[in-house]
Amino acid sequence: RCQRWVENCRRADLEDKTPDQLNKHYRLCAKHFETSMICRSSPYRTVLRDNAVPTIFDLTSHLNNPHSRHRKRIKELSEDEIRTLKQQKIDEGFERQQATQELNESNEQKTVSEEGGEEQEEEAVPLTLEERENKDYLKSLFEILILMGKQNIPLDGHNVDELPEGIFTSDNFQALLEYRINAGDEVLRKRFEMTAVNLEYCSKTQQKQMLEICESCIREETLREVRDSHFFSIVTDEVVDIAGEEHLPVLVRFVDDSHNLREEFIGFLPYEADPEILAVKFHTTITEKWGLNMEYCRGQAYIVSSGFASKMKVVATRLLEKYPQAVYTLCSSCALNIWLAKSVPVVGVSIALGTIEEVYCLFNQSPQLLVELDNTISVLFQNNEVKGNELKQICRSQWTGRHDTFEVLVDLMQALVLCLDAVSSDSSVRWNNFIVGRAFVLSSALTDFDFIVTIVILKNVLSFTRAFGKNLQGQTSDVFFAASSLTAVLHSLNEVMENIEVYHEFWFEEATNLATKLDVQIKLPGKFRRARQGNLNSEVTSENYYKEILSVPTVEHIIQELKDIFSEQHLKALKCLSLVPSVMGQLKFNTSEEHHADLYKNDLPNPDTLSAELHCWRIKWKHRGKDIELPATIYEALHLPDIKFFPNVYALLKVLCILPVMKVENEKYEVGRKRLKAYLKNTLTEQRSSNLAVLNINFDIKHDLDLMVDTYIKLYP
Repeated sequence: RCQRWVENCRRADLEDKTPDQLNKHYRLCAKHFETSMICRSSPYRTVLRDNAVPTIFDLTSHLNNPHSRHRKRIKELSEDEIRTLKQQKIDEGFERQQATQELNESNEQKTVSEEGGEEQEEEAVPLTLEERENKDYLKSLFEILILMGKQNIPLDGHNVDELPEGIFTSDNFQALLEYRINAGDEVLRKRFEMTAVNLEYCSKTQQKQMLEICESCIREETLREVRDSHFFSIVTDEVVDIAGEEHLPVLVRFVDDSHNLREEFIGFLPYEADPEILAVKFHTTITEKWGLNMEYCRGQAYIVSSGFASKMKVVATRLLEKYPQAVYTLCSSCALNIWLAKSVPVVGVSIALGTIEEVYCLFNQSPQLLVELDNTISVLFQNNEVKGNELKQICRSQWTGRHDTFEVLVDLMQALVLCLDAVSSDSSVRWNNFIVGRAFVLSSALTDFDFIVTIVILKNVLSFTRAFGKNLQGQTSDVFFAASSLTAVLHSLNEVMENIEVYHEFWFEEATNLATKLDVQIKLPGKFRRARQGNLNSEVTSENYYKEILSVPTVEHIIQELKDIFSEQHLKALKCLSLVPSVMGQLKFNTSEEHHADLYKNDLPNPDTLSAELHCWRIKWKHRGKDIELPATIYEALHLPDIKFFPNVYALLKVLCILPVMKVENEKYEVGRKRLKAYLKNTLTEQRSSNLAVLNINFDIKHDLDLMVDTYIKLYP
């Protein structure tokens, strides 16, 4: 089609340009097309028909126009050139005619079968007037749904329970549809002009069907890029409530055509209480519904709320059994210590984490409360202003997600309790009833001895993994060296376990000192005292109780969890980070990646030449020019101009890059998670929709309305 346009324009100087170049750099005015070639579906846009060819040209007017002598002249061709062009046209005419016909057929039908990799061509059947009107009508409905998704407008309007009986009111979808009719949409007006105003124009079932198609088409745009990239990793976020049902948000990591690591949100998965059923549905959705080949999955990570960790671990184990290369890792967006704390299978720990989150949310949603807390900190730390100012800064950040969250909390405990007590006992009208009520409840929760012991023990146990976890979220070199320090971390924790009696005694003493400072009575939990009322002979001290119920299981679990998450495969993968030139430099270029790279041998384009290629890669950086800096990250290495000359290194870096433990270097490619958080924060639970969420979070992804309409007609004839 591009060639026909060039020929009709008599632009021989453009005949050697590719269709892509022509489409990108050249434009043709609409006045060169007959009116029958132009669709006037919108007063603001001029859209050409699929087979449009420019035919209107005045090639003589410039001869009589004196002002045109300085304009670009059409190149005059010699007889030989004209003869050559004519011959080319004769030779290529038939092929071009066939190609144009195939293009028109595919645009009209939009039905391509991917089975066996063969295209099934159907003859283009002209649409009847009724079919054309129906497609235009459906297109209008899809446009409204996409607008609602992108702008985060819920489908339902007024709550039916709030309205008197017999009163009809439009939902948001119908209200927008009516607004569009009033704005001059002839297709919709014809459709509904004889319909009663108190009837529903489009049923909930039809809306649901169309939304599912919108979601599927939008998701497919991302999944197509993932498939082109081959390798990917799966990451899930914390379980969320969508209209009363629990769902699991799923994100995918991959390296795109521009060598950028991206993390995109692709949808929600209904959560199942039974971990085995959840594992099956998780696998089925990703492979069958979303069409990803799990053989190319190279990493999996699960950010979980307290209580869900053991279930997601079952999912990870089942996927690993089927796909051994889908390495189970930590996620870069979650601090190791928080992840470990959430996975501890002790009820008291889950309750404590929930309380901490509620305290953070209360102060975060009220600037006045933060000012009150600042004043309390100033009074308590008047002899140590540096520490006081540091705590004030921390309070204004996401302190519940830090590596040292429990250290911060222990330092803040007295200030938090005093501040909450002052708010809950304030008799003035300064605070509203909600804040006063929450302050009273949370003050009681913080001054429970069970809570105090829990956070002090978590603080001390997780102090052994704090530096290790911080390095995992650091620079590439920090991650590489962290992999080597795991043995030392496990050794320290095993030593704690062997001497748990001594360690627990120190931890319990710290907890009792903090409780005394807060004027909290040291006692066993009420539920335990009530349970043993019938057994008067049992004498259990608070110290022994918390050792058996909290310290021992916490330390045991953390040791096991570190061994599971940092498997031999995972550590091997992290050792391959010595491919990054800055890490190589720190190791004096004395590295041996080939010993660890066998994990990804089948992913390399030329595994036989790996050893020689790695040698060249080391030599390249060892003998670089003085003014050339060593790339410090995988991101920088992937963007080197000559990286394609090292195909095996390039392939290895791409696979390492998508491991969930590696952080996304460029923040603009990590928007999927941020937009997901924003959607959940800005949308009421009962108004959330898993379909609309995908449209809202991926609002910048292109969409094909014709494809949506054709898919709908095909699925619901």
